[in-house]
Amino acid sequence: MPITLTQQTALITGASRGIGRGIALKLAEQGVKRIAINYKENDAAAEDAARLLKERGAAPLVIKADIGKVADIQRMFETIKSQFGGLDIFVSNARATLATGFYAEPMEIPLEAWQATFDSQATEFLVAVRAAVPMMGKNGRIIAITYAPGGQTGSWQPWVAMGSAKAAKEALARYFAVALAQKGITVNIISPGACDDSVLSGLPPQVFQMIKDWHESGWTPMRRLGLPADVGNAVVLLCTDQASFITGQLLYVDGGASAMEPVFPLAIQGIK
Repeated sequence: MPITLTQQTALITGASRGIGRGIALKLAEQGVKRIAINYKENDAAAEDAARLLKERGAAPLVIKADIGKVADIQRMFETIKSQFGGLDIFVSNARATLATGFYAEPMEIPLEAWQATFDSQATEFLVAVRAAVPMMGKNGRIIAITYAPGGQTGSWQPWVAMGSAKAAKEALARYFAVALAQKGITVNIISPGACDDSVLSGLPPQVFQMIKDWHESGWTPMRRLGLPADVGNAVVLLCTDQASFITGQLLYVDGGASAMEPVFPLAIQGIK
């Protein structure tokens, strides 16, 4: 029996491409009628995402805004209030672009790049949730897309700013989960694993292929990269009425990669 969501309005930030677009399309397929897709720069990609939503029966609202700027976030929610009248689902997915200079090691990251990264994650989430909640009813759903290993490990050195900012965003999501529980609004966190059609796709082809080979070799038990649709399916599950008692939780959507033991080679772990 297919899932049909009762929510009628949604906003997904960073939804013109990749994981954000995959989430938007899955929500449309499950019956969400009005979907706002936020983007920062790529007009053509945003219009293409809007076309795909229309094909799935949804009415798209395209909003160009930089989620690293408080004024843009406030304007975005004012637009949604005027166009939708309310909001049922908010998915905080967008991140700072590599052009902001956040991809730098701990001893090298410029303070302005560090601050811009936190503005695009923790500050964005604080401001956005405060704006979204007054528009939500008791079936409201708020979901933060993060990268949990970035807040738990330190080996991906150039990811220090984003990993730290994502960790702050996760902590904030748990605080909001407690604060909003009596309103009937759930707040959860999704951590995708290595995903095709994502930030990884922008890496040099040989680097992306190395990542793909690594996960297909068994370090992801399902032996493939994730897809935006996989993350979209997880968002749909958390938006169902059946998930109304699930809040403040972190859900890995990574094909089992987070269950792997990094100390021993695959052969020692019995994985062929």
